[in-house]
Amino acid sequence: MAHAYTPGLRVTKYTELLKQRRLPIKGEVLVEVGDVVERDQIVARTELPGNVTTVNLVNRLGINADELTQYMLKREGDQVKAGEPLAETRPLIKWFKTTVNAEIDGTVESISSVTGQVMLREAPIPVEVPAFVRGTVEEVLPGEGVVVRAAGAYVQGIFGVGGECWGTLRMLVEAPDQRLEPGLIDADCGGQILVGGGLIEFDAIERAREAGAVGVIGGGIHDRDLKKLLGYDLGVAITGAEEIGLSVIVTEGFGQIDMARKTFDILRACSGQEASISGATQIRAGVMRPEIIVANDPAAERSLTDAAAEPDPSGDSSQNPAHQAGMRPGDALRVIRAPHFGRLGRVSELIADLRQIESGAHVRVLEVEFEDGSRTLVPRANVELIEE
Repeated sequence: MAHAYTPGLRVTKYTELLKQRRLPIKGEVLVEVGDVVERDQIVARTELPGNVTTVNLVNRLGINADELTQYMLKREGDQVKAGEPLAETRPLIKWFKTTVNAEIDGTVESISSVTGQVMLREAPIPVEVPAFVRGTVEEVLPGEGVVVRAAGAYVQGIFGVGGECWGTLRMLVEAPDQRLEPGLIDADCGGQILVGGGLIEFDAIERAREAGAVGVIGGGIHDRDLKKLLGYDLGVAITGAEEIGLSVIVTEGFGQIDMARKTFDILRACSGQEASISGATQIRAGVMRPEIIVANDPAAERSLTDAAAEPDPSGDSSQNPAHQAGMRPGDALRVIRAPHFGRLGRVSELIADLRQIESGAHVRVLEVEFEDGSRTLVPRANVELIEE
């Protein structure tokens, strides 16, 4: 049977997945295999070395480098407070004494009699990694983190900003084409993840932020509103580290685009349940998509698929092995380029012969049957699978 390879988007009301939760450097793992963990539970922690401040004492004291240890009031390993004397001269006339004080709270890391410099290191920066999803610890990565096994609804978006968060999923609209407007957001949205249908308006995001919501989900967003939200133009990079007070995920793309009916129905069915979301997105090599996970069954014993048996480096091992093998008739898809951009349908037929398109190029195409029953030929490069 003919098939084609194409990127996929995962949208399913039930799947089983493994999430890697890793520390940036070696540290301590706080849970064991088999433990049931909650979203906000810390599973691993470590400390990053504090920032270093260099003090050039030779210049400030007016001495030679090899004399430095004679004037030091602190030794390597000593704790210092900001404003506390580090070193001072001892002239015969005390009015000519020069004292150099520490500028930060920290530890004296090194004293160099070669350069005449003293290095002060600030206190270590604690780093804690939460489970992010409710589930069961499947594997412990010694000194690094854990793999959490979870089961439930899983929806990948097209684009997002903001980091990981969790809260109660709340559907605020009645249809997938309904905009998320400020008037729909009330004062009771604190700690919630708000779901709209079509366009997410900037004023609605501002209202959600004021109300204390932790996340906003919708079909699309205008690029001008994204710039207004961030305060700058977003380049080609990894998102997810933006400090904007909440996470924003769009499931379809930029502009006025209705949320896909299947996505809308899944999120509506999960309204009122606890969800975990991450806006982290990367569109270059090593694609990373924003995700919405409603995992409420940590005791699920359904066997994992082969794809879920070995987590990938991104931490999400929920990929569908059937779609890794290629596109097939009946597969759900979304058209990602004009003139049918954003339309949903299914593969009706994979055509083996090359066909000429408007640009004059000869490419492989497929026949798509859209939701309204109409059919058309589309270049295979212009579609994205929706993995069910």
